[in-house]
Amino acid sequence: MAKGRLGGLGKGLDSLIPKTVEMPAEAAGTPGTVKLRLSQIEPNRKQPRKEFNEEALAELAESIRRYGVLQPLLVQKAGDHYEIVAGERRWRAARMAGEKEVPVIVCTYSEQETAEIALIENLQREDLSPLEEAAGMDALLTGYGLTQEELGQRLGKSRSAVTNALRLLKLPDSVQKMVADGQLTAGHARAVLAFASPEEQTAAAEMIVRDGLSVRQAEDLAKTGLPRPKVRAERPAESESVRLAYRDAEERLMKALGTRVRIRRKGEAGRIEVAYGSLEELERLMAVLQPSSAGADPVGRKAAEEGAEQPSEEPPAMPSSAPSEEAPAAAERKVPKKSTRARK
Repeated sequence: MAKGRLGGLGKGLDSLIPKTVEMPAEAAGTPGTVKLRLSQIEPNRKQPRKEFNEEALAELAESIRRYGVLQPLLVQKAGDHYEIVAGERRWRAARMAGEKEVPVIVCTYSEQETAEIALIENLQREDLSPLEEAAGMDALLTGYGLTQEELGQRLGKSRSAVTNALRLLKLPDSVQKMVADGQLTAGHARAVLAFASPEEQTAAAEMIVRDGLSVRQAEDLAKTGLPRPKVRAERPAESESVRLAYRDAEERLMKALGTRVRIRRKGEAGRIEVAYGSLEELERLMAVLQPSSAGADPVGRKAAEEGAEQPSEEPPAMPSSAPSEEAPAAAERKVPKKSTRARK
């Protein structure tokens, strides 16, 4: 294969991409970029990005239909095919657009370099979710023996940023799913990590999503803690003999009154409810409870049946001490008539 120089693909990639590029034999003499059939290219097994937005892919595919693939994919030889190192999103969109070939740059990398370049390329485009970023970092740390300091230098991040990103992988699966679905941001997730137990972390995450809390509010929640659920005071256990005594009292009252009776208790106090189905039955109950009221109409049954209000009784008018102006004065005396008989 022929060898040529590779131009820069971005500040974060320059230190990882080898200075030489291997070209397919048929492309010898072609500067930098060659074209490969899509069927010759396969995705990277160590691609840190797991989810691809279909709507964004469709938009990119439409752009490729009009203008073609403007930026070449970065690939390396892997057996009888080429493996994508950077540019899987463009490869997917080109297939969606119906393209047969795409421009590529063919290089040779170690497995570690391939993983690092794939991660950096996605980080530079901000295409990774917080969890995908954390999983990619963890793969580099555990797979290639890097320290967090070394990884930070390769990714252009501080050691504390690497540490905070990796902490997201310690969240419960249910909370990680909320982050993956976009319900929680990385800031929300870091606030959730302040809670000690997985149960508290799950409860805090659910509260943040349910109440639509901001990152600042989530941090305040982590400081104050979850609100304590209100515990209702339980009534002391009641002995069977007490329950039987009240039940016996209800049955005795029902037998005496001939209707349904309920005793409603609240502590040592309570009330007795006596059911009746008609005004006649109410009169019967009144007669049982107050024998002297038998035959009385304590509720104005006649007025109730006629739909009229019971007339109120007015007290009898007190006699007035003042004489009436129309009648003659009571104190006036009758003057006897003088005899007209002449005295003899």
